[in-house]
Amino acid sequence: MSARPDIIRERLLAAFTPSECLVEDESALHAGHAGAASGGGHYRVRLISAAFEGKNRLIRHRLVYDCLADMMHKDIHALAITAIAPSEIAN
Repeated sequence: MSARPDIIRERLLAAFTPSECLVEDESALHAGHAGAASGGGHYRVRLISAAFEGKNRLIRHRLVYDCLADMMHKDIHALAITAIAPSEIAN
């Protein structure tokens, strides 16, 4: 079991103080993929954070990538991001 999902989660929690932070390791679904050969994992994250209020999807994704920049292309081969502002959640 890899510690990467825990490291990713810790960084996202520290950077965005989200009300929801899910990190899924989907690496096993991509076994045999060229990116898997390099050792980088495939991850899916879902964040709900006030930090995303008033920001478009591109800016939200850049914020998440910036948070994990030193892990990209080495520890993380692919990252699927769902970044939501609290005001976008249906009551």
